[in-house]
Amino acid sequence: MEEEGYINVTGGKVYYKKVGNGKGTPVILLHGGPGGTHIPMLALEALGDERPVIFYDQLGSGRSDRPCDPSLWKLERFVRELGEIREALDLSEVHILGHSWGTMLAASYLLKQPAGVKSVIFSGPCLSAPLWKKDQDEHRKQLPQDVQDTLSRCEREGSTDSEAYQKAMKIFYKQFVNRLDTKPQALQSDDAKPNHEVYETMWGPSEFYPTGNLKTFDVTARLHEIKLPALFTCGRFDEAAPETVKGYSRLLPGSKFHVFEHSSHQPYLEEKGEYIRVVRGFLREN
Repeated sequence: MEEEGYINVTGGKVYYKKVGNGKGTPVILLHGGPGGTHIPMLALEALGDERPVIFYDQLGSGRSDRPCDPSLWKLERFVRELGEIREALDLSEVHILGHSWGTMLAASYLLKQPAGVKSVIFSGPCLSAPLWKKDQDEHRKQLPQDVQDTLSRCEREGSTDSEAYQKAMKIFYKQFVNRLDTKPQALQSDDAKPNHEVYETMWGPSEFYPTGNLKTFDVTARLHEIKLPALFTCGRFDEAAPETVKGYSRLLPGSKFHVFEHSSHQPYLEEKGEYIRVVRGFLREN
């Protein structure tokens, strides 16, 4: 079974797709970004044999409306959007899986103690922007010296939109974001294109240089308030460094922690079968 459509939320309409006819509690997926799309996570359609899987493109990205209003690109509006989607789709009970920026959204939503959430998966989490920046500073030291120099020079000069910076950035991404030599065809589609305005407004010009309104985000002191079964995952070579993610898991009593040994930041693409196996097992338990 597949259902798709649009939902009115604060600021416009967002696209959603519901897949699967399993009888289990639905799982809603919060994609990365900000300004990303649901397309990279489509492998999780495989969970539909056990439960409905709900994908959506957050406002400003993918097939959703793209209003030209920078005031909309704030964490609080995306939190409200998630509640509006749950209400529109009558998701009285749900599991939440957030990836990367989606974990910032998931944690912020859950700290409001919404009813009916059965569990949460923090995939490649960023739950402290300062800690994320610290880890990326360490990751940058592993790059060739000329690449490091280019990144530093462009950031110092304010030329992060230059071709040189973009080229150097791709070298970092190949090591810590997605290590596949060949990217899935679906990622080349127009629907998969990110919204750079949303990304730069909220995060910054690159994964490792936060300058936007999320640059001080940190919920580590409040993670213990999330009284839910939780799974924290990351790749062995993830920009979400395993030691940091393990540290997050220790802050949420009773949570589980898993490392995908052959992945960086996108194990649902890099180790698709293993990612689905781990997620499926956790959802079954809860």
